[in-house]
Amino acid sequence: MSDAEKRVLPVANLREFFRDTLHGALLRQHLSVEDQTEHYVVNLLTLFARSEALYESTPDGLRLKPLVAMLCEALEAAPGTAERHRYLQRLGDVSLFIAGFFAQSFATKLIDIDYHIAMGGRAYEALAQSASRGRGHVLAAVFAELSAKFQPMVDALNEVSESSGAQSDRDILRLYEIWLKTGSARCYTQLKRCGVDPITAGGTAFTH
Repeated sequence: MSDAEKRVLPVANLREFFRDTLHGALLRQHLSVEDQTEHYVVNLLTLFARSEALYESTPDGLRLKPLVAMLCEALEAAPGTAERHRYLQRLGDVSLFIAGFFAQSFATKLIDIDYHIAMGGRAYEALAQSASRGRGHVLAAVFAELSAKFQPMVDALNEVSESSGAQSDRDILRLYEIWLKTGSARCYTQLKRCGVDPITAGGTAFTH
């Protein structure tokens, strides 16, 4: 059996799997969110587990639209319309999923995780403000909480996405880079467990 096959978990119900793993991650991260917010994120994870829901069809195959293109679509739509709401929600949802599940892959990209966190947080903030005035007011509290707790929620999703095991020096360096950019409490805790004492002003102090 290959290493990839060993990492595949047989899951009878994907939504239940994400519900249980996310709930456990939230508890371990000491992150308290409303039930509606947790339910929203579980549905988001279940949806984006299908590549055709996350990516968009192009002549070159399935591609992920750049966040700035999604933002432009939202800004071009008339304020307060369902179309703008849809574009902003897509921007927030994709930003959260990508930052939560592909944090390590940003190491080789020009656009890093902090960009996705900023874009997603602002999209949800705008959604919360517009939803409170329209028919979608029931989701206003969910979007407001996701905006306020975007970074901690990314931490929780990082835990959902990562497998256990020893980390390489390169992984530790990446953790430190993410901590510097985002202030992630989870990255800070992981660095301490690896024997690294993050110091904002003076670099890192290795204790092992």
